[in-house]
Amino acid sequence: MPSPPEPPAEPPGPPPSPPSGRSPSPSPSRPPSRSVRRAAGALGVLDWIRIGVLALGLLFVATGLLPAATARSSVERIAPLLLFLFSVIILAELTKEAGVFDAMAQRMARVGRGDYAALFLLCVVFASALTIFLNLDTTAVLLTPVMLALAARARIAALPLAMTTVWLANTASLLLPVSNLTNLLAADRVALETPEFAARMWAPQLAAIAVTMALLWLFYWRRGMRGEDSYDPPEIAPVRDRVLFATTGAACLLFIGAILAGVHTGVQLGIAAAAAAVVAVAAFAVRDRSALRPGLIPWQLMVFVTGLFLVVPTLERYGLDDVMRALIGGDDGVAGAARAGFAGASLSNVLNNLPAYVAGESAVPAANRDQLLSLLVGTNVGPVITPWGSLATLLWFEWCRRWDVRVPIRKFVLTGTVLAALGCAASVSALLLTA
Repeated sequence: MPSPPEPPAEPPGPPPSPPSGRSPSPSPSRPPSRSVRRAAGALGVLDWIRIGVLALGLLFVATGLLPAATARSSVERIAPLLLFLFSVIILAELTKEAGVFDAMAQRMARVGRGDYAALFLLCVVFASALTIFLNLDTTAVLLTPVMLALAARARIAALPLAMTTVWLANTASLLLPVSNLTNLLAADRVALETPEFAARMWAPQLAAIAVTMALLWLFYWRRGMRGEDSYDPPEIAPVRDRVLFATTGAACLLFIGAILAGVHTGVQLGIAAAAAAVVAVAAFAVRDRSALRPGLIPWQLMVFVTGLFLVVPTLERYGLDDVMRALIGGDDGVAGAARAGFAGASLSNVLNNLPAYVAGESAVPAANRDQLLSLLVGTNVGPVITPWGSLATLLWFEWCRRWDVRVPIRKFVLTGTVLAALGCAASVSALLLTA
């Protein structure tokens, strides 16, 4: 389990301080520095952790601690998920490269007209929609730098925007199977197609977003936290290539359309995402081949997910399964649902939400649908306390480090604990009330 990232060191000779609550930014469109770009191409601490998880899983297989047949079954289960993850990240990366997300963020700031409450609502809608339709890791990878660039352009405090991204990347990931890898696993387990899954999860999703909004405003966005009454709307930057802008935007809409049309299984979602990614790749192959670099391939996520699905079954064979059964129990009523939700949230912050769901799923009786969905709520809404609670949070911390955004760890943990407790309670209650 990785230790919490340390806040970045103070840069030497800081520029004159801007008005209270605002982030210093000598250049509105400042990209990461050259040293940061070089560092991004090298293996970092998180990369070595991911590789280590995969190596540990392979060691378990090689030594017989995990039977080869069990390992094969686990990998076959996640193969469609890996295709989906591979494709949707490439699609989102190229969409960002074409300027679609940046244009949306700039227009949000313009629509807000300098009013923080309006900007807050727009950011919540943007982050929630991106998480729901393109998954939480996409939000962490792509929306975080967009929000930080927006903070620089409008010369506003970066932390409220950043926290909006990381919290909603987790708590807004309940509605659709594509919103979270855990959702794909749960939808397969309870045999719910996309429309039925959404019909079952809309109330928990609304509850989770409502609690998140209230706590974001209380802890990060209100006047005493942000330090300013208003902000200066940024100028709209011109689109670099309108063909790429239109094509990648259309590819995202086609993918969302496939989801709304009823695509629901892991295989179908992987194919839909792959088809949309092919459209975006083809457009860049014609218009800007320099963007089609090896760094587009999300090997870190694929390595990490594969390793988790080898390590977790091994841990289940040697005690984790018994621990989860004791924590969750077999009651499909209110008490059982509450136990499953809070057990999933707790284990997610100790380990990670993906292995926490996999371990909890095996402990929930096959007939207990409400209890399984409560576990899903806990593993989606709950992992906001520790930096390793979800892969999205780990990715978010990496972006904050690259952009020199200070994240007060004590405040992150304390406010995350409040969100996890209230968010899980509200979402599990909504799930049971609408059963």
